[in-house]
Amino acid sequence: MNLLENITGAWQILARNKLRSFLTMLGIIIGVMAVVVIMSVGAGAQSLILNQIKSLGSNLVGILPGKSDDKGPPAAVFGIVVTTLTTDDVKAIVNSGNQHIVAATPYVRGADTVTIASVSYDTTFVGVSADYPRVESIELSQGRFFSEDEDKGAVRVVVLGSEAAENLFPEEGAVGKIVRIKRSNFVVIGVLKQRGVSGFQNQDNQLFVPVATAQKILLGINHVNFVRVKIDAPEYVVSTIEQIKTILRDRHGIVDPENDDFSVRSANQGLEVLTTITNALKFFLAAIAALSLIVGGIGIMNIMLAAVEERTKEIGLRKAVGATNRNITMQFLVETVLITFVGGVIGIILGAGIAIIVASVARHQGYSWDLIITPASVALGCVVSIAIGLIFGVSPARRASRLDPIEALRYE
Repeated sequence: MNLLENITGAWQILARNKLRSFLTMLGIIIGVMAVVVIMSVGAGAQSLILNQIKSLGSNLVGILPGKSDDKGPPAAVFGIVVTTLTTDDVKAIVNSGNQHIVAATPYVRGADTVTIASVSYDTTFVGVSADYPRVESIELSQGRFFSEDEDKGAVRVVVLGSEAAENLFPEEGAVGKIVRIKRSNFVVIGVLKQRGVSGFQNQDNQLFVPVATAQKILLGINHVNFVRVKIDAPEYVVSTIEQIKTILRDRHGIVDPENDDFSVRSANQGLEVLTTITNALKFFLAAIAALSLIVGGIGIMNIMLAAVEERTKEIGLRKAVGATNRNITMQFLVETVLITFVGGVIGIILGAGIAIIVASVARHQGYSWDLIITPASVALGCVVSIAIGLIFGVSPARRASRLDPIEALRYE
């Protein structure tokens, strides 16, 4: 019996027992679907992170408190509070005489419910310097941004994101109005143009206040969470990073670079580190999902062993009319591979559908999420399905081929 006849016969057997065939495939369907979803959604999430960093520009340098090696992020990324960076460090960098530094701003963050009259709005307030518009290239739709003197004097002024302004003042202009943040009144002096999601944050629902105001009045801290420095051209980023490191070591009394209490990286370096981390996480999760394929394969092997028992007379009859052990082995192997292959195809289709839905929802929410379903992942799903069928189909096939035809014909 040739391969085509085996496939035809196997398909007819599966068609006769549709429900059992589907339940047999279910483990493979779920396993392949999980792998496709994790690989696609993982790649989409990775693209979201990398696109957010790219959107900030290749001429930005980030400074985080805390030491890190070249292959991993500093502790501050994981939510650990490190207090080694201050606004004086930022001023020293800006006043260092480096002609390629355009602007720099520190960042501190907090969360609060902002109130005006009967309106309440849960949001994040961000303390930045007067250089923030130059660092992140922002524009205002109303009013102005706060000045350097207002920052130094810890003046209680605030600039609203476009979404925050719409929620707090839906029927009138926001400039000149009073909002209450952490029991302190702030005067609204400006509203930003719509920016969408940037740097992992929805920029439109945030409030921006002078960094000194945020530190002294709202948070009661002296350190900053993060610093961004804008360079005039990407080719000067590397040399500027080295100068920034030298400035911070001198200020912090650090002689050995191994004892650095800060981390300075360009956007491109951040991209490389995050790509490595997200790739490792993506493949780790895919490997865990692939374990369900092994479970599905064991289930298929059990079903096929039961099928051998059910079809003992059929096997004996085929052997009696001339079928060889190889013919019987091929028959059951083809059946098993067909089950896993069809299950794999269904799993790929369902997984791709879920990935498309996730990507659509993410894009609808304003995130830069790429839909990534590569031909390689589809081909891998098919190959893995066939491999599972071959591996877990060998035992039932060999058991069927070893049946004695005389005893098989007598089997009841």
